[in-house]
Amino acid sequence: MSIKREDMRINLPKSEIFYYEDFLAKQEADDYFERLKNEIAWEEKEITIFGKTYKMPRLTAWYGDAEAIYTYSGVTNYPKPWNEVLLSLKERVENFVGASFNCVLLNLYRNGRDSMGWHSDDEKELGENPIIASVSFGGERRFLLKPKDKKNPTRGEILLRHGSLLVMGGETQKYWQHGIPKTAKAVAPRINLTFRYIGG
Repeated sequence: MSIKREDMRINLPKSEIFYYEDFLAKQEADDYFERLKNEIAWEEKEITIFGKTYKMPRLTAWYGDAEAIYTYSGVTNYPKPWNEVLLSLKERVENFVGASFNCVLLNLYRNGRDSMGWHSDDEKELGENPIIASVSFGGERRFLLKPKDKKNPTRGEILLRHGSLLVMGGETQKYWQHGIPKTAKAVAPRINLTFRYIGG
């Protein structure tokens, strides 16, 4: 990872987190949002927790190289092939971050009731210290961070804006969890892409 702006670093211990609010200009971000909304094969998947099956509180999609098979929350994802809009974004992100990615998880939060529970991107397929590059479009949502050490009171929060880029690297996934909470506020739909590298 070759981050260019150290002043954009989020100051949390045992982490490497960088946030770029204006990664994409507004018109570019608007165009990407519309294309992603219309050109991605969105799915409403189910997860099983303690023997009970629930619909995920968001729509998802998994794209990437053919070998980029990924299992999380008990669901195995087989990638759909890259399309033009995803390859365009992938190139932009790779050039900026200085890292290569071979897959992307997409989430569509339809309203404030859609959310992402506490988790770490620490599955073995991602390697020991993965780089996760997250691009957000549409409605602004709170991105929360808390340490895995329950005795540590430190917390982090970032408001993920339209066209922004969040990069997590180093030991972030080893020591931290993150999530997108539900909100009772009226919020516009949000699309988020997290670029990753599986294997190797």
